[in-house]
Amino acid sequence: MPLPTLRPAPRARAGRRGPRRFTRRDLAVLGVLLGLPVLLDLAVVWGPTLASIGLSFTSWDGLGEIRWVGGKNYATLFTDYPQFWPAVRNNLLWLGFLGLVATPFGLFLAVLLDRGVRFSRFYQSTLYMPVVLSLAIVGFIAQLIFSRDQGALNAVLANQDHPVDWLGDPDLNIWMVLIAAAWRHTGYVMILYLAGLKSVDASLKEAAAIDGASERQTFFRVVFPTLRPVNVIVGVITVIEALRAFDIVYAINHGRNGLELLSVLVTDNIIGEASRIGFGSAIAVVLLTVSLGFIATYLVQELRGEKQT
Repeated sequence: MPLPTLRPAPRARAGRRGPRRFTRRDLAVLGVLLGLPVLLDLAVVWGPTLASIGLSFTSWDGLGEIRWVGGKNYATLFTDYPQFWPAVRNNLLWLGFLGLVATPFGLFLAVLLDRGVRFSRFYQSTLYMPVVLSLAIVGFIAQLIFSRDQGALNAVLANQDHPVDWLGDPDLNIWMVLIAAAWRHTGYVMILYLAGLKSVDASLKEAAAIDGASERQTFFRVVFPTLRPVNVIVGVITVIEALRAFDIVYAINHGRNGLELLSVLVTDNIIGEASRIGFGSAIAVVLLTVSLGFIATYLVQELRGEKQT
């Protein structure tokens, strides 16, 4: 008797899978991974920001009753607070110096190191070393170099008879501090641009060379446009570094005598002897507005340029 032939079982038709349903465990994990960072951001960043905006319209010493004064703090700030406009000028000078001097110099160093010069690893480490230092430490180093009586610069220049007060003269100290701040900022910019240059496709450079483009033309017309994402990051970092500068001037002379900054004025009014928290919050809101204005404008311009390309 012949054995019956076994037919393969029909394959089940693959139906379309519906949307995946998250289990309670999945929802709990998502809630922890997303909820905690959002709550932390609200508590640490946006909570104090909104509180500062609200307190800027009040008069409060931190202990007594909070009194609503409307725009009086801002009126006093713009018309009857002598330290405000010098601080604004110094912050803008800080931004211009980092953006127009330190940042291009960091790009220049990155281009040199990307060419594979000898001892490039040593140069990278040496130029990046100031980045790991805080601005307060950079301020102490600046004191050792630019001090009037025991500074290294006056010793090198042999100015013992008539030493220059590099940090005490209000016409000179802001420039000395900017040089120290740029020393730190240049290394940071160099590393960012060096990473961007390493990711540029080598075939683009080869094609430009075949077409007869010089090295300068190749960089500005081929390489530099591909660094647009790095430019955005460097631009935002430069604005933030310039407007939040505090440590270095506070370490030198507590931000006085020509080194006034908006961040120092905020600190002096909030935790100083007067403890004018409402007035200090108004200065903080002005600093926040200026920061957001610069960053938003720069990002919009860069994003528009990216869409056009």
